[in-house]
Amino acid sequence: MSDYPHSSAIVIGGSIGGLTTALLLRDLGFTVDVYERTPGPLDGRGGGIVLQPDTVRWFVERSTQHLDDLHTATSHVQYLNADGSIAHREPARWTYTSWGTFYRALLADFGTEHYHYGEYACGFDQDDERATVRFVSGRTESADLVVFADGITSAARQRFDPSAELVYSGYIGWRGTVGQSVLTADTRATLHDAITYDVVPNSHITMYPIPGEEGLDEAHRLINYVWYRNVPAGPELGEMLIDKRGFTGSVSIHPGQVQDRYIDEMRRAAAELFAPAVAEVVVATQTPYLQVLSDVRSNRMALGRVALIGDAACASRPHAAAGTAKAAADAWTLATALAETTGDIPSALAKWEPAQLQLSDSLLRRVVSMGERSQFHNTWDPHDPDLRFGLYGPGI
Repeated sequence: MSDYPHSSAIVIGGSIGGLTTALLLRDLGFTVDVYERTPGPLDGRGGGIVLQPDTVRWFVERSTQHLDDLHTATSHVQYLNADGSIAHREPARWTYTSWGTFYRALLADFGTEHYHYGEYACGFDQDDERATVRFVSGRTESADLVVFADGITSAARQRFDPSAELVYSGYIGWRGTVGQSVLTADTRATLHDAITYDVVPNSHITMYPIPGEEGLDEAHRLINYVWYRNVPAGPELGEMLIDKRGFTGSVSIHPGQVQDRYIDEMRRAAAELFAPAVAEVVVATQTPYLQVLSDVRSNRMALGRVALIGDAACASRPHAAAGTAKAAADAWTLATALAETTGDIPSALAKWEPAQLQLSDSLLRRVVSMGERSQFHNTWDPHDPDLRFGLYGPGI
């Protein structure tokens, strides 16, 4: 018997965190509608995700889809020297997916009947019984529970914590993917079965294989990377964030829109700084894009019958590879709190909030420290276990 057979929920944001939330709420008995701001299916720009237990829990415990059909894997972590030799290598199994692969799998489980595109939520109100969301289209929708999972640029965050603002880290992430099949045999051999790091003064890059649009096999895999480069706040960053159309991005410049001069410089620098295999991947990227790396944390995640989860509540640099895992953890713990407090949504949210705020705080502190070590202090040590991925701590 469901816990909330006559209750309704609205989820704002139809990405991975929002879909995970929607699926779990539906399992509790809620009638769930998801509202996504983009006008059509999301694509994630081809980016990769390091999978952690909370991220994949839906597919492990509840889905009829098989997790093995959604990911690639490697069994080692390695660091390369400038000449291409191995500076450090250790056993460590990690699994990966592409953003699009994972999103489509979650959407397939949720379905599209209650998934609404092209609706940008801009505000909400609530009373003792219902919460009402306002959209820029003029639409309003009400439900017993509203969850904002609308990402780093969340329209709702200021209502929860007016002081929560994006703080620029001092560096950006160059991101891209390259078909593994187009790389030379030597590069494929160097990168085989490992997540690869190359650390240089005040910078580092990490890369790993993800599924391609056509499948998981070696012939279709992509090498995905993030390269962290310092760019001072101010005019230099501002000019870099003007795209080819003349629009200014606040959190990213999409593939195909980064000014050519910055891509040319990025490729030259990669060839000069990195091991040959790493440089080959970066130089071969046809449409690299850039992400502004900023941190933000709301000191509230629950307001009455409205919740704030994932990057909307706490967005941080990706050094712990925990962004999607944190969103999923928020969703699973919220569902547990609702199940344990049947019928009293505000009490369930109040019960759920403290532990998730603490998790946000610990994750944010850790990734800020990791980034500072790499980008500004040059104390990133490949042997240091504190630099490992993990939502709850290094390696966990």
